[in-house]
Amino acid sequence: MGKKTLKPGTLLCPVPAVMVSCGSGEEKNIITIAWTGIINSDPPLTYVSVRKSRHSHHLIEKSGEYVINLTTEDLAFATDYCGVKSGRDVDKFQELHLTPEPAEQVSCPMIGESPVNLECKVTEVHSYPTHDMFVAEIVAVHVDEAAFDEKGRMPLENLGMLTYVHGQYLGVKKHSLGRFGFSVMKPKTRKRLNREQHQERVEKNRAARNAGSSRSAGTSRSAGGSKASKAVPKAGARSAAKTAAKTTSKKKTERKRPKG
Repeated sequence: MGKKTLKPGTLLCPVPAVMVSCGSGEEKNIITIAWTGIINSDPPLTYVSVRKSRHSHHLIEKSGEYVINLTTEDLAFATDYCGVKSGRDVDKFQELHLTPEPAEQVSCPMIGESPVNLECKVTEVHSYPTHDMFVAEIVAVHVDEAAFDEKGRMPLENLGMLTYVHGQYLGVKKHSLGRFGFSVMKPKTRKRLNREQHQERVEKNRAARNAGSSRSAGTSRSAGGSKASKAVPKAGARSAAKTAAKTTSKKKTERKRPKG
């Protein structure tokens, strides 16, 4: 099958759809950014590319700080809203009922509803015709406690992360197609990982069964108590019926007995 040639464009996808908080106090704002990513590992460097005309461009340029707030499917509406509404006209935190939480290293707030927040300090600014690229060092990372499992690992794929694909917001698929390096993994390592995954599934199923058994036992005890309480009145009713029958029989006998 052939391919169709298109004119040069920004057809790179999927890309992250993040909410970037900037400014402080009455000037705090949120802008949705899809043009972001990692530049360097150590020190950890990232960037956001912002149109020169955007309200947040001035705020980031002025403070030299911003926070990248990762988004989830539950935040899809807020993510889109913050990308189409201007902070010049509306307080997005107030309008969307989002929580501005104080950061540790920067003056701009984090978004409390976001599961992961990256505090960033600008180190370089690269100017281009339509956008300015604010390169920054990640100086602090905050992750919701709910994102960690019982073994202290951080399976972010379970959070319902959001991505952006050519104008559409999509949830990240939860089912893993493979972990990093799976294409060259040694058979021994693959067996060990499969064994660990199997054991995790067994433990999870056992915990679910135990929880179900506890609920069933509680329901049975409650039902048993109800039946017992209902059985007492029935027994009393039968006893009363027998007593009434004996009394009636006695009266009939007395009526039949000749007077003397």
